[in-house]
Amino acid sequence: MIVLRRPIAVFDAGLGSYSAVELLHRRLPDRDIVYLADRASFPYGAKERAQLLSVVSRAVEFLAGYEPSAILLASNAPSVTILDELRSPVPIFGVRPPVREALAVADEVAVLGVRSLVQSPEMREFLSVQAGSAADRVHAVNASPLVELVESGEFLFNREHTARQVGAFLDDLLAAHPGINAATLSSTHLPWLRDYFERANPELRLFDPIEDVVERIRPLSTPGSGAVLGLVTENEHYPASEFREMLTRLGIGLEMHPVVVP
Repeated sequence: MIVLRRPIAVFDAGLGSYSAVELLHRRLPDRDIVYLADRASFPYGAKERAQLLSVVSRAVEFLAGYEPSAILLASNAPSVTILDELRSPVPIFGVRPPVREALAVADEVAVLGVRSLVQSPEMREFLSVQAGSAADRVHAVNASPLVELVESGEFLFNREHTARQVGAFLDDLLAAHPGINAATLSSTHLPWLRDYFERANPELRLFDPIEDVVERIRPLSTPGSGAVLGLVTENEHYPASEFREMLTRLGIGLEMHPVVVP
């Protein structure tokens, strides 16, 4: 039985959120982590607002039982749309596009995310507030085809195809908006493709919102043993065994324990 000391809790419905676990473990190696892959509620990004708030709130309540020092909702869509409405007994963080930081160093910025997020009214409002008078320099871009390369595992086993897909995506993006010289990786899947982005366009500045969140969590966290507890929910469409296989394909040896989120 893993003993956790005030762990950092991380959760999402998809595979991409494990990139947050890896970064936390790398930057804060002595902190304990409890990681919940809420596959029973996959995907978060396609849900209506009320349903999304309900399933995410249940996950937060479930993770609060582990007495975490902080909770990280490692999914961009609910972080933009419902994070401020969540109730949590401990500090809760999300991942939101670092638009201001990108605008500070770039002429134009692409906010890359899944279609449901980049086309949402909440995203339009968020970008309007963050960019202010520079809103015309920010472009919300549907990167769902790239997210699927990660969710399917294709980016690992068909590297030439993935490189072509990423290269073609960036070519189309820059053809439509030639001034773009920075992009926010506003899906937790996209950091898995960072090497492909950098090879396709070394001059494009990439901003990962999780990096800033780690530094905000650091002072709230408590040293432990560096243990990581993996939990996974499941349903008939997304069994726990399938998620374990996805982690194995990625070379991740974390044991995932099936749980039920009430």
